[in-house]
Amino acid sequence: MMKIVVFDSGYGGEGFADYLEQELPVAEIIRVIDWRHASEILSGVKEARKCAEAALTPYFNKVDLIVFANYLLTTTSLNFFKRKYQNQNFVGLELEHPCSFVEKDILFLTTKALAKSMNCRIFVHKLRQSFRLKTLLLDSWPAKIDDGELQLSEIKETIYRNVINEGFTPSKVIIGCSQFNDIIPELKRVLGRSIEICNGTRDVTSEIYKTLKIRGNICKNKRPRGR
Repeated sequence: MMKIVVFDSGYGGEGFADYLEQELPVAEIIRVIDWRHASEILSGVKEARKCAEAALTPYFNKVDLIVFANYLLTTTSLNFFKRKYQNQNFVGLELEHPCSFVEKDILFLTTKALAKSMNCRIFVHKLRQSFRLKTLLLDSWPAKIDDGELQLSEIKETIYRNVINEGFTPSKVIIGCSQFNDIIPELKRVLGRSIEICNGTRDVTSEIYKTLKIRGNICKNKRPRGR
């Protein structure tokens, strides 16, 4: 049986591991969730890379694939790990670019560390060439989600104050922190059931199939589930 490691720092990784277990029953999913260093992993590129390398050392060149269920690591460090560990396969959750025909506003939910990275800045610049974009930096939310303390009232108040009350009517939400996948039901309650969530799931699943040379149909409606 193939072995796939899912690395993250919180419930975003747990949710993605649950999703892969349903999507890939032919593989053993190994969860490497570094709860202890969650705040460090979310704080900056160097810290995230250092923690990831330490946690994954027992698995390098011993498993079929390592998946970063962490947008910061994928955006800033995926190529670093591929160069350093050339005999190990890596993929990661990437920021999902919406289709260009979308005419309404787009809401981008992320953290300061990811927003500061060069690749994310390029991503945002390209978005702004086609859409009206609103970015919310929500650094306090990941820890609250992991601790089960983020309330619907705070989500609603934050979005109303910074998005709806400023005249934004988003048709899509781009997820830039894997913990935010855990509150997708709440986001839909605030923004409407028709809101489309872009979280890179289909893209990374396709990349996993391609990397491991697995044939299969990927259900477009499947998403990592929250708790």
